[in-house]
Amino acid sequence: MGKIAVLDDNMINMIAAGEVIERPASVVKELLENSIDAGASKIVVEVEEGGRKLIRIIDNGSGMDAADLALVFEPHATSKIRVSDDLAGIRTMGFRGEALASIGSVAKVAVASRTTEAIEAYTIENDCGDKSEVRPCSGDIGTTIEVRNIFYKLPARQKFLKTPKTEMGHITEHFTRIALAHDDLDLTLCHNGREVYRLLSGQGVKDRIQVLFGQSLSEDLLETSRAERGMQIRALLAKPVAARASGKYQYLFLNRRFIRDRFALHAVKEAYRGLMEPNKYPVVFLFMQMPPEDYDVNVHPTKTEVRFDNANLIHSQVLAVLRDKLLGSNLDVSGTAPSAKPFSPEHLSGFGAGQRKERIQQAMTDFFSKPASSQHQRKFSFSNTKRGEPLPQTAQSSAATALPDMPAFEQSESWHSKQFLQVHDSYILLQSEDGFVVVDQHALHERILYEQMCRRLREGNLPSQRLLMPHSFEVTNAQLEAYESQKELFVKLGIEVEPFGPNTLAIQTFPALLDKADPVEFVKEALDKLVEEGADTDSERLVHEVLDMAACKAAVKAGQSLSEEEMSQLLKDKDIVQRTSRCPHGRPTTISFSMKELEKQFKRTGF
Repeated sequence: MGKIAVLDDNMINMIAAGEVIERPASVVKELLENSIDAGASKIVVEVEEGGRKLIRIIDNGSGMDAADLALVFEPHATSKIRVSDDLAGIRTMGFRGEALASIGSVAKVAVASRTTEAIEAYTIENDCGDKSEVRPCSGDIGTTIEVRNIFYKLPARQKFLKTPKTEMGHITEHFTRIALAHDDLDLTLCHNGREVYRLLSGQGVKDRIQVLFGQSLSEDLLETSRAERGMQIRALLAKPVAARASGKYQYLFLNRRFIRDRFALHAVKEAYRGLMEPNKYPVVFLFMQMPPEDYDVNVHPTKTEVRFDNANLIHSQVLAVLRDKLLGSNLDVSGTAPSAKPFSPEHLSGFGAGQRKERIQQAMTDFFSKPASSQHQRKFSFSNTKRGEPLPQTAQSSAATALPDMPAFEQSESWHSKQFLQVHDSYILLQSEDGFVVVDQHALHERILYEQMCRRLREGNLPSQRLLMPHSFEVTNAQLEAYESQKELFVKLGIEVEPFGPNTLAIQTFPALLDKADPVEFVKEALDKLVEEGADTDSERLVHEVLDMAACKAAVKAGQSLSEEEMSQLLKDKDIVQRTSRCPHGRPTTISFSMKELEKQFKRTGF
């Protein structure tokens, strides 16, 4: 007897279920998409015990007649495609024709449906492949599908299901994706008889975000859109301060289908680069529309992955629409003291425990008792750009693509015209119209230097000065190869390096803007970064990372005392330099505290 055998239909369906049906949430996703494709305007999802016991989907769609119901559990049975050409222009949510066949092979399923023309409904049942006859029943127009005891005949699969709470979390996530992409639908989600969400048609995406994610997130979202080269993009994006520890809050939709695409997600990350900490993920709701023939959705059974004909177009358009909005918005952080306990000066300091409160109080006393200029201060160089002088808008170098030149956000008031004082030689406090502002001197100066270097690179190479004596240092073979492959980068930065013997380099010139940085230390760290990144790293990323490092090395440090003139110049530069709400590494440079928040903490509200 031969070893090869043809599997029966039910076994084929069970194998297909392994690809499509991972858990109860997979069932909810497939059935919701079927309801949408059936033209439903109202869908109710009822779940018991996280979907392990029951999943019921009720819709008011077009319904199915007796003939359709007889085929509904057959593999590869679908109403959504007919010929191969249909695959090139998919406009429905699902089409593979395996969802109900797969679900019916691993659970007890009952389907009742009625078309708009029929006077009665019909029903069919399937118990893990054991199908009943189609018979009449009572029912409203549309379709009701009940799925009970998923995997009950497959204990090996059933034991991998998580707790009802965890499984319900996955169901809620799929419900959320559908709700965001289809704000024209009336959607309800119930668990164990309790209504979890009730979303009305026509609410709008932002209203749904408020219901699903909370008011604080929805209120702070920035909205933008763009239509270009056959693509339409609408985005609701949070400010960098709302960044999360994971990418869970990044929702990408293509023609109202939730997707995960590495090109689009990379563009999102690049748009926020330098505006938030590298290990954080921005909150973005991105809706893209493009012709179905420009992408292939039949890449993975779950259809969350797509293949674009022009992936570079996706990347460039997403990057442009997000970055333009971010660069044109005020991203300053508003400080809110914790309501559980009164505000204390410790919130303003990044140093360890100790007598910080007393030190700040003493600093304030000193400030109001004598002018700040009477204190002995160290000097350092700031921008020599005059207030009101426009920044050049040219983009002549190859770095222009990496370093966009967008109009700076107009400040509502002149910061440097107010009184200010330095706290712990690290923070600058100044009065604003509705409270006060805390400035991180290192982070702000770091951003200013970074933007200055970006501007200079757009004009050409960074101005450099020749060192009195060459600074020589030894290098490894890997560092030497990295230098040879990136000579042009060092020239752009104003760093002239020459061979100075076996495995030795000598620095001849160094950028004037980095006069506070140690030349050898800086070049060695830059070479280490080039070695770590590898030869295939794109030039844009290298330029940004080296400039990040350069700005950090040259900026005034926390713990460095500043004169009144130096603080004034720093605050003047904040008014005219782009993107000063964040340092190049994404940390906030300023935090604003309102009078309303202070009065709340001092129990002065209500008087």
